[in-house]
Amino acid sequence: MKIISIISFLIPGLLLSQNAVPADFKKIPEILDNIELLYPFIVPDKEYGYWRVLTNDPDPDKAVVYESQMPDFMTINEPFPEKGFFQKCVGEKCFTYILACKKDRAVYFANEQQLRDFIGTVDNLPEAILLAKTYGFSVDTGNKLSGSYKIEDKHIDLYLSKSKGCPEIKESYFIKINRKNGKLESKNNGIYFKGENCNEAVSQ
Repeated sequence: MKIISIISFLIPGLLLSQNAVPADFKKIPEILDNIELLYPFIVPDKEYGYWRVLTNDPDPDKAVVYESQMPDFMTINEPFPEKGFFQKCVGEKCFTYILACKKDRAVYFANEQQLRDFIGTVDNLPEAILLAKTYGFSVDTGNKLSGSYKIEDKHIDLYLSKSKGCPEIKESYFIKINRKNGKLESKNNGIYFKGENCNEAVSQ
C-alpha cells in the first residue's frame, strides 16, 4: 500500500515535469494577478468618447474601478445592469461591467463575451490576461506553470491556472491567444497543487 501511495503522489509531478515551461517564457509580474489593475491597459477595439469600469456598488463613488479621460462637458448617469461579468455572488458589489459613451449614447458591456468584444484585438499582456479570465483562467504567480507568458507578433502564449474542488486543486493550462481576433486555445497540463484543508471561500 505504501508503494502505491508513493507512486500516486509522484505521477502528477512526473507528468508536469514533462510539461516544463520553455526557457523563452517570462514570469508574469505579480501586480498583474490583481484584476482591477488590468483595466487601465485596455485599448478598446472601437473609439469611445469615454468609458468606465464599475461594480454594482450602490455607492457611486465606490462603484468606479477605472475611468478613462473624461471630457469636462460629458456626464454619464445610468443605472447599473442586473448582471455583469466576473460574477462572484448575488447582491451588491458582486459583478463588474463597462459603461461607455459612443456618439453621446451610453453602451453597456455586461457579460464575458461583451468584454471580449470591447477588448477586440489583443494589444498587450494585461488584455490577454483579462481575456483569459473570461474563460475562467487566472494568474498564480507562485508557479511558472501558472504565471508565465511569451508575446509574439500573432499570438500571446500564457501558462495560467484553474482552481476547483474542496480541498482546492489547481491545474496548469497552456493558452494560445490570437492577437488579431482574440480566439483562445488551451491545453491542460495537469495538477500542480493540491490543498490539504477545505476552504469554503475558495471552493465557491
